[in-house]
Amino acid sequence: MFVLELTYTAPLDAVDAVLEAHVAWLDEQYEKGRFLASGRKNPRDGGVILAVAEDRARIEEIAASDPFVAAGVCAYRITDFTATKTAPELERYRETLA
Repeated sequence: MFVLELTYTAPLDAVDAVLEAHVAWLDEQYEKGRFLASGRKNPRDGGVILAVAEDRARIEEIAASDPFVAAGVCAYRITDFTATKTAPELERYRETLA
């Protein structure tokens, strides 16, 4: 599982100019089963996405395809973690330590 932390690198008006495309991209990732949760940070200086993928290389490809990245309005920080405990609704994503 991965935590994707977005940090805006441009003023909010530049972020908002790409927001519609970003939301469409988010919807596509949810439809493909890659994203589990997402939202804005408070204060609004970026966002957070909880994601699943085969490996880090794949999640880096996914993050690079975000319209925010193409527009140069955000940077990603990706954290890989092993979800050994989850809420019942996320049980299928639970992992065991090797």
